[in-house]
Amino acid sequence: MKLKALTHEFVENIPEVIDDGILYISIPYTTAVHLCCCGCGLEVVTPFSSTDWELNFNGDSVSLSPSIGNWSFPCRSHYWITRNSVNWASDMSSSRIKEIRMQDRVAKEKQYVKKSQSQKLEIPISQPIPKETTEQPSIFKRLWNSINSICK
Repeated sequence: MKLKALTHEFVENIPEVIDDGILYISIPYTTAVHLCCCGCGLEVVTPFSSTDWELNFNGDSVSLSPSIGNWSFPCRSHYWITRNSVNWASDMSSSRIKEIRMQDRVAKEKQYVKKSQSQKLEIPISQPIPKETTEQPSIFKRLWNSINSICK
């Protein structure tokens, strides 16, 4: 039987046994879990990130965006969770699902590259390398020189 609404429960850890009709939300693990709203009993995991799902809590109810598309499940259910209500959407064609998955993959790759570029460690060299030296000092030597120059 298709659900029309969910309740939500904020938890630190997702319980081992998931009850039907409850959206378990773990802020520390930035994810939510529930049983598929179609009644098939399969577990749906929705991680929160800029390329996955977004959780909106208004103090009374929760919403997840984008929609839940369980296209790898036998039921192929598709629905929105908006203010604890389950709003059923139509099925999507296999070609449209493939297109959405490709868009998701590209967005994740862009996000990964963006994060990795912002996390590069710049280590300043405290002393110039003599021109006659062709061998670069190791990163550890440059780090040591950098630390020594800061501590002086």
